[in-house]
Amino acid sequence: MDADSGSERNGGAEANGADGSGGTPEHATPLRRGWTTGTCATAAARAAAEALFGNDFPDPVTVTLPGGQTPAFALAVTGRGEGPEGPWTAAGVVKDAGDDPDVTHGALVRARVWRGPAGSGVGFCAGPGVGTVTLPGLPLPVGEPAINPVPRRMIAQAVGEAAAAAGQPADLVVEIGVENGEQLAKRTMNGRLGILGGLSILGTTGIVVPYSCAAWIASIQRGVDVARAAGLTHVAACTGDASEQAVVARYGLTEQALIDMGDFVGGTLKYLRRHPLPRLTLCGGFAKFGKLARGLMDLHSKRNSVDLDWLADRLAELGAGPELVADARVANTAAQVLGMAEAAGLPLADHVAELARQAAQAVLEDAPVAVEVLVTDRQGCIVGCAPSPAPGEGGDPRGARGG
Repeated sequence: MDADSGSERNGGAEANGADGSGGTPEHATPLRRGWTTGTCATAAARAAAEALFGNDFPDPVTVTLPGGQTPAFALAVTGRGEGPEGPWTAAGVVKDAGDDPDVTHGALVRARVWRGPAGSGVGFCAGPGVGTVTLPGLPLPVGEPAINPVPRRMIAQAVGEAAAAAGQPADLVVEIGVENGEQLAKRTMNGRLGILGGLSILGTTGIVVPYSCAAWIASIQRGVDVARAAGLTHVAACTGDASEQAVVARYGLTEQALIDMGDFVGGTLKYLRRHPLPRLTLCGGFAKFGKLARGLMDLHSKRNSVDLDWLADRLAELGAGPELVADARVANTAAQVLGMAEAAGLPLADHVAELARQAAQAVLEDAPVAVEVLVTDRQGCIVGCAPSPAPGEGGDPRGARGG
């Protein structure tokens, strides 16, 4: 699903906070909000429907959002034609994502509308640039165009109002497309979620909140849903490409078993607490998982920093001498501390991994999820491991030891 809220990730579900589900960086001036692809599609569909019923294309066109707001949108393109389905009308709106780093910012969202069979109601189909659902676990059945439930309701309401104003039944087919959507989708996780051929039409509020990272969190959630629907028993949540490659090399997991959690370990664990899978591997860099080991659930460097004193204290726990501990406290980076530990033959990465595993298991509470943690260095090599305890060894008694 395409990125309606930040970080060029697919999804788009809910605003997120400092619990590891996202956040808003500090800026000197307020950030400008934008509009979801669902809102743009609704505006385009409303304009096309009004034109289909014999009116001029309304420009600007006003739509009603789920929260009651009524923004107006300028039309970028309009058109009429005749096809096998009969007369059709079309309109397009350029998406403005505000100040959010959204992969679909500036994309032309199109709607083409024609009359359906009597009594059919409002139906949907995927136009160029909009994907089709091919895997179970998403909020739409397999084979359906990737137009999410809330945008469907918004579009149906908008074209229904246009039909009612014209005294006509709302028996319409609405085709939604996104110009260059198939290329844009390559910058999302749609393929991993089984959405092929283009983007998703998203939105729950109709509004893009800059840097809320709602889209990324929703991608994590949909990834878990797809894995559960596929009957997978082992998934890996990774902080980046290097850690993901390390997990694939270790376990040979399929693409649907890989969750790109980024910095949002808290959001990942909380969703798995409610929607558990038997086995979870968390894999990430030493510095990031040093934060998780301290109980921090947002691993972003702008929101939580590396604590060298804490790492030095962990070295002391492992038996490091006073000189090494003192050097660690004044090190430049976590990687430098890790190098000191390795040179001294001290298993700091394993120790941090175990503390991170315990922190993760605490968030999962009593959910039946066996957690292991793998820690990587800057080259993406696994340097630390905390396998999930075998029954009777402590921790989650349901855990299966990681390989």
